[in-house]
Amino acid sequence: MHTQIELVLFGILGCVVLYALLSKLIGRSILTLPIIFVFVGYLVADPIKMLGSHDQLREYARYLAEITLILVLFSDASNVRLARLKQNFQIPLQMLVFGVPLTMLLGTLIVWMIAPAGGFAMALLTTAVLTPTDAALSQGVVSNPKVPVRLSQSINVESGLNDGLVLPFVLLGAVLAAASMQETATQGLAMKAVIEIVLGPLVGVSIGWLIARGLGIAEDRRWSLESAQGVVFVASAFACYLGAELIGGNGFIAAFVGGVTFGNTYRHDLHFITEFMEGTGQMLTMAAFLVFGATMLPDAFAHVSFMPVLIAALFLTVIRMVPVWLSLTGTGLVFREKLFLGWFGPRGLASILFTLIIMAEFEFPNEEEFLACISMTVFMSIILHGVTSTPFANMIGRQSAQSPSGPVAAGAKAD
Repeated sequence: MHTQIELVLFGILGCVVLYALLSKLIGRSILTLPIIFVFVGYLVADPIKMLGSHDQLREYARYLAEITLILVLFSDASNVRLARLKQNFQIPLQMLVFGVPLTMLLGTLIVWMIAPAGGFAMALLTTAVLTPTDAALSQGVVSNPKVPVRLSQSINVESGLNDGLVLPFVLLGAVLAAASMQETATQGLAMKAVIEIVLGPLVGVSIGWLIARGLGIAEDRRWSLESAQGVVFVASAFACYLGAELIGGNGFIAAFVGGVTFGNTYRHDLHFITEFMEGTGQMLTMAAFLVFGATMLPDAFAHVSFMPVLIAALFLTVIRMVPVWLSLTGTGLVFREKLFLGWFGPRGLASILFTLIIMAEFEFPNEEEFLACISMTVFMSIILHGVTSTPFANMIGRQSAQSPSGPVAAGAKAD
């Protein structure tokens, strides 16, 4: 058995190396990193079971999820400039301010209508977990030079911020769902969630500002090596998380708010965060999708039914596209551009990580159906958004170039 495990791990490392060697060629095809590593994970699902019991594997997956989510939240948030968001980011700002709440409302109502047995709390939890989008699943769009800048930029900014915005709703839904199963009063649990949501941002702001100021002073006086800046980034993200957890706040919200504070306080180039996430961060992303394919997807297929597939299809279409369409009123976008932004709301890393974490922390009703719903949505999104990203990006690029408003759509500020 020991030799079999080594062979499986050796094969996984071989896939990582092969992907790196062929990454440019893969980028020109319909294949994406998530498609490849979900497929690899599913292939090795049975051998991976030799690494431990089902509960042990879930615990390992949870630790990986927490590490990845902390770094993703902090790094995404650190690249957001609040002043620029107010001045030049009308489209993503409206998608976040209006689109996210509308998605939460519509999704909760639809899930509650389709699966009333789960109750309002499970409908809220399901919607909160499936609202955040993942630009990693649509890199063919974000990195395609043919796509108008304001469209690719909007997808990138929205996906970078909406996971942090829905965190309070994920926590609230999980707390309420767990309380309903235990048949206990929700007052104490709800207050605990409120305290977590309040204390988390306070810790994030304090630690993010303090470390950013310290690094800025060290950079101005040339006290620190450039190679040490990546260490500061990692330490800052985990300091926000642990600091909040120590006083009863939510560490993930603290990491998100800490990243926003760090990025808007530090006055020098943040290239060290981007470089770290392009290397180590990509490895963590590969591992997360591999874990999804190896541990979550087989369980989802074992409990799949018509209802989770229906909910998944609705989240990728109606529940996503209608709120986005409404939120883009007054932006000056034409019909095809609104459809484009509505379609490219892929579900991926954030949904996987939220699911792994809350299933380890809470017990709530209909866990198998919940897992099947989340997993089928992510799986369908990985396939559908992965294979359509490049052809749809090329199509919107050609149409924008032929349109009289093409130059405006390519880079000008929205009307």
